Amino acid sequence: MAQQVGGRAIQADVSDPAEAQRLVEEAGDLDILVNNAGLTRDTLLARMSDDDWRAVIETNLSSVFYTCRAVARPMMKKRGGAIVNVSSIVGLHGNMGQANYGASKAGIIGFTKSLARELGSRGVRANVVAPGYIHTRLTDVLPEEATNAMLANTPLGKLGDPEDIAGAVRFLCSDEASFITGEVLLVDGGLGM
Repeated sequence: MAQQVGGRAIQADVSDPAEAQRLVEEAGDLDILVNNAGLTRDTLLARMSDDDWRAVIETNLSSVFYTCRAVARPMMKKRGGAIVNVSSIVGLHGNMGQANYGASKAGIIGFTKSLARELGSRGVRANVVAPGYIHTRLTDVLPEEATNAMLANTPLGKLGDPEDIAGAVRFLCSDEASFITGEVLLVDGGLGM
């Protein structure tokens, strides 16, 4: 699929610092970095294992640190670049049974705001897209009652599509967003307002 749009795919486990560094090095001269790794291991806090906590934090949050660290110097050196980190509405409002996921996604927001302050003077922008409930493998496994409750609280009354998130990411990476950094763009059908 990457070749169809003139790109190439490079596989890496971005929760591993060496793999994240290798990914960035193999990708070459980057103008844009989008972090979109995500994993859930949902359960109530009293039942959450250390492994479920670590797996979600490493995949969702530490990977963002590792890849951003790998691109920071090259982007600062060329005095430009756009970083978009994908968080979640859960990172802003929490969700029962998702303490690990909520912590990881909230961490992305704080991390990105700090990154925007550090890199802004060198022309590098860093922003967050926070999706609401989107048709993905993560939401397809939710019980019907949970999906219906989300829809009842979403003013647009529907789940979003991956293309909705892609459009927001594309905008934040474009020249039209050249004066936007440190922001969180909710793409959630109004759920988070």
